[in-house]
Amino acid sequence: MTQFEMSAPRKAMIDSQLRTSGVNEDFVLARMGTVPREEFVPESARDVAYIDRAIPLGDGNFLAAPLVHGKMLAEAAPKTDDSVLVVESGSAYLTELVRPLVASVETTTAEEAAAKSSKRKSFSLILVDGAIEDLPDSLVKRLDENGRIVTGTVTRGVTRLASGRKVAGQVALQPLGEIGIPVLHAFAKKKEWSF
Repeated sequence: MTQFEMSAPRKAMIDSQLRTSGVNEDFVLARMGTVPREEFVPESARDVAYIDRAIPLGDGNFLAAPLVHGKMLAEAAPKTDDSVLVVESGSAYLTELVRPLVASVETTTAEEAAAKSSKRKSFSLILVDGAIEDLPDSLVKRLDENGRIVTGTVTRGVTRLASGRKVAGQVALQPLGEIGIPVLHAFAKKKEWSF
């Protein structure tokens, strides 16, 4: 791991949450050891910024638990030539984690990403900072061919980390394991009637 100044709470997060759960990639530990989570939560939550659960940010948004971001970064394995789109969940924490690892980063809200869009710019990597029930075509279109996506998914109330790659214009998300990820309701499936 590179040398950097790490606060005691960040060191405890790395040692007791990330390493013990199999997140040991040097670049992940360096970024999470450097970026102060307390700067991405409300003032009233700064003392609990490193707990192992999601932190409410207001308006139904959450900062996911550290393990979620650690596993997302490890799975994404960002490259220096990646152009990245981060679908944020009310916090710019994931964006700040990935920024120095890649060529460029843009952000969008969950609502903007879920809406039909005429935006044409595409990205080699999309990170969705939350669990989605449905991956909209508008987001698939923003992913380069052979581009990667890392997100959470929610099925019948169970959230999982998932990843996929765009092949022949399609993305199939493969679940990687159950983990508590805040749900992004902007990506809910449309309710259909059935008899």
